[in-house]
This record gives sequence, C-alpha cells and structure tokens, in this order.
Amino acid sequence: MNEIRFHVNTRLAKLLSENYRSSEKALKELIDNAWDAEADTVKITLPEPLTEQAIIIQDDGSGMTENELRQEYLFIANDRRIRRGEITKNKKRKAKGRKGIGKFAGLMAASSMKLETWARGRKCTFVLTKEDYGKAEDIEKLPINLDSQKDYEIDHGTRITLTGLNQGFTFPNADKLRQILLHEYGREEDFNIEVDGKLLGIDDVKGAYTEYEKNLPDVGKIRLRFTISNQRKNLRAPGISIRVDGKIVGKPEYFGLEEANDFPPKLLKKLYGEIEIDGLIDHVTADWGALVENSELFEAVKKDVFPVLREKFKQEYGQEISLAQARLQKRINQRLQELPEYKRKFAEQSIKSILERYYGEPESKVEPIVSVLLDALERTDYRTILEYINEASHSDIAKLAEVLNQFGLIELAIIGEQANSRLIFLEKLDYLCRNSSTEEKNIHDLLAKNLWVFGLEYSFFSSNITLKRQVEDLLGKTYSGKRANKRPDLLLNMNADNKYLLIEFKRPNHSLTYTDYQQATGYRNDFLPFIENEIKVLVIGGKKGNDLLNLKNHEPNTDILTFSEMISKARNQLNWLLKQLGADTHA
Repeated sequence: MNEIRFHVNTRLAKLLSENYRSSEKALKELIDNAWDAEADTVKITLPEPLTEQAIIIQDDGSGMTENELRQEYLFIANDRRIRRGEITKNKKRKAKGRKGIGKFAGLMAASSMKLETWARGRKCTFVLTKEDYGKAEDIEKLPINLDSQKDYEIDHGTRITLTGLNQGFTFPNADKLRQILLHEYGREEDFNIEVDGKLLGIDDVKGAYTEYEKNLPDVGKIRLRFTISNQRKNLRAPGISIRVDGKIVGKPEYFGLEEANDFPPKLLKKLYGEIEIDGLIDHVTADWGALVENSELFEAVKKDVFPVLREKFKQEYGQEISLAQARLQKRINQRLQELPEYKRKFAEQSIKSILERYYGEPESKVEPIVSVLLDALERTDYRTILEYINEASHSDIAKLAEVLNQFGLIELAIIGEQANSRLIFLEKLDYLCRNSSTEEKNIHDLLAKNLWVFGLEYSFFSSNITLKRQVEDLLGKTYSGKRANKRPDLLLNMNADNKYLLIEFKRPNHSLTYTDYQQATGYRNDFLPFIENEIKVLVIGGKKGNDLLNLKNHEPNTDILTFSEMISKARNQLNWLLKQLGADTHA
C-alpha cells in the first residue's frame, strides 16, 4: 500500500488574507494579537490616501522568542486556546486568537508584511510578501528568512509594518477603524489604543459628544463625558461607566433613565460615556465591584446627571420621536374625535407617553397597545353613568334603581379586568423571584408600587414622601455616620386605620435569618419614640432559615414571609374574587 498526503498550495495564504470584509477588519485582527500578547498599549499609524506610506502597528506585549516564532506563530491554523488556554497568563484576559490565521490579515491590504518582535534581549525579524508565496508551489516550502540578533532597544513587544498597499482597496479609514475598536475594546481599562497619535476615547463614538462638570455639595467635582450615538448598530456595553480615584467601579449605569416611564428603552443602547466622581471613594465596596447600596451621595449625583442626559437625548432624538408619533397619530385621530372632550385630553397624553416609551419599535407593535387604551376609554364611561344617576334622582325610584344597578355592573366588570391583570402581574413577579440573578432593588421598586400584593389591607397605604425624607424628618441623628446606609427599605405612612407599615426586603435568593428579623424589629424600635401610631413590620425574603422556622413566638404586628408565600396568598385571593364575580354574574 502506497502512502499519499495532502499538499497545501501557497494560494491558501492569499485566500486566508482575503477572509476579511474590509482593511479595517483585517487590522483589527492584528490588534487582537496584541491583546493576546498582554500588551498595555497599541499604536497604529495609518497612511495618507494614495501615498506610499506604510501602516505600522506596534505594541508593548510579551513579544516572541525565535522558538515561539518557529513552533507557534508559523504554525498555520494552530488554535491558541488549545495551546495556551482561553485565558492569558498574567492579565487573565479572554484570548481572541482562535483560528491561527490572523497572521495573514495584513496581506489583505498590503503586498509586504514585515514583523519585528523583541523578547529576552533578542530581536527577531522576517518579511512575508505576496510575491514570495506566489512563486512557491507548497506553502510548507515557502522560504522565509528569519533574522535573530541581540537587541536591547526594546524590552518586549512587536511591530508590524505593512508596505505596498493595495491601491485597489479603500485605504484604511481612521474613523471607521476607531468605531470597530471601540465596539471591541472601548470598556477595557488596561488596554490603550492609539490611532494616528490619538488615544481611543468616548469622543470617537459617532454622534453628539458632551462634556459636563460641576461641584456638588459633599461630593465635590464630577466630570461627565458622554456621546449619544447616531449609528444604527447598538453599542457594546452601553451606559455611563463610573470612575472613582482612577478606577472603574461596577457596571455602566443609566442614572435613572432606565426607570423613567416615558423614556424609550431602546435609546439606552445609544448612550456611551464615563463619569469621574472621586468624592465617592468611601462609598465603594472593598472589591471595587460596586458602590455601596443606598449611597446618598451617589443619589445626589444621579439626581444632577439625569436631566443632563435626558435633555441631550431630547435634542438628538426628540424630532424623530415626534415624527413617529405623528405618523401613528393620523390613524387614531378619528377615534380620538369620537371620545368626549374630557376623555380626549387624557387619551392624547397617554398615547404620547406610549409612543415615547416604545420609540424604535415597529408601528405594527405599538398600534395594538394604543388600540387597547382607546377601547378601555370608549367602554368604561363613569361620567355617563353618573349623569344618568343624577337625572334619575329627579325621576321615579324604579328608574334610579335601574341606573344604580348599571353602575354596579360596570364596577364588577372593572374589578374583573383588574383581577385578571393582577394575576398576570403575579406570574411575572413569580418568574423574577425564582431567577437567581434578580436583585433586591428590582423587587423593591416593583412591590413599592404594588402594595396590593401583600393583601387588600395594604393597598391604600400612602407613600407620597420618600424614605430618605421620612428618615431625615424623624431619625436624622439615628441614621447618620456609620449607620447612614443602614435603614429600612420602605416605611409607608398611615393607612385608613392609622397604622404605619415598615417593610424590610431581601433579595429572592436570600434565606431569611433571625438576624434579619432582629434588624427589621430594631428599625421599628428606632421609630417608636417618634411615632405614636402602631407600626406593622413585614420581613420578606427567598425562604426561611432554620432559626426562623423554629421561632415559636415573635413580636406582635410582625410578619415573616417568603416571596412564594406572598405570591401564593395574593393569587388565591384574586382567584377567589374572580370566582365570586362569576357567581354574581350568573345569579
């Protein structure tokens, strides 16, 4: 039996170099190599169009020894992840190199690629040209002259020089290259990229760039730099990064825009920026992973920054939002005209809010939402029924009784619709509570606005002033200093029975302990000297720990609930209500 084998034609190198859709994409591949080499800085020099100037890419990464060049770099399709793992050794970066063909990227835009690399006191150099591999029959027999010599000019790093640029291709565009690199590396702290002497930055995002500085009481100077992108493609890792004492803290923030009911969520992905707040140095967690919860100083920053961001979005996208509203408005004007005047004004305001909230969504998706709103307004007419009642009171008793019966039927219908809507809400809430990634704040905001979940007796609690204001008014001295951020999650004003409600939330995956119970009742003890009325305490978490399960007696007016118990109780009440409504309807 005769042995046969594949032969690799040198045309493979040409095919590999043409594997990129643009010269900018090809250059990005070479910068990925610098990332994998754990470089701190990459400097890219681009030529003027239609000149003989070279493209130069230089990094201060680890460089390559002669042995690494022979055994690894010149090994085509050698997967770096298999060879060295998916994470780099020192900087723990996720490696980019996958296919082992990035070395040919430069030959897409140029006919010659010179590689110089420094490591361990030696410099290795070789040149690869399209002409050379065009003459060779087998890529494995392609002659490459490697020069290795002592050189202490540079400790470590690599420089690639591309010459003989392909005049048939569009020359690399600095702005386009910056956009590609921002998408990939814009949020990397320890990887600086210079293009033609300019450091890659926030102002390189295409769109409206803004700088804002201010001195805030107790916070000090804040410096905000952001761009609202006008590109169709969404940004990678959008939002405003928080930098304290030179370090990035946590994930990018939206400073309240994500919570505004009339702000289109799709526009959040157009925001890219950074804010320096050195005054929050004492409000950063030990691992620099986040700001401490309930930081009053950060809340002050958010309150100041929110209108700045919102106003800039209004300037950039307000006209587009208005045009989208106008197109849909034409189709609903006829139905609006058929509504009574007092309803029309409310409908217009509500529709405007819906259109702003769903900016960017297809009109086919938004129109049904508007239609449901108009249906509800057309069908539920309290005013008309009340007018009938008023007229009937001047007529006979039978007429008045008939109209009052009509009013009752409308009330029943509304209660039924509301009960069904609340069941849907509970289903979604249950999903959130079962998701381990759900944070305490997410649940807190939901339940603070939907107190009926705890039971009918809690539905009418007033929460017209913030907890912060309540604590300042009543316990300004108690919650100061080290205890400034240790206070209850929610304290609601008196209900119809002149009772207060104090709620302590824990995240859904937290097991409640006796310490949590003591914390909540301790809050009540803090308030008691200042509040004469009764204070009910609710402690809510994912499940009850053993020390709470075995707790036989606890303080009066104190309930300990898991989220599943709370949701189950609310669901049973609504199902009972719907059953009774059905019975009344058929009676």
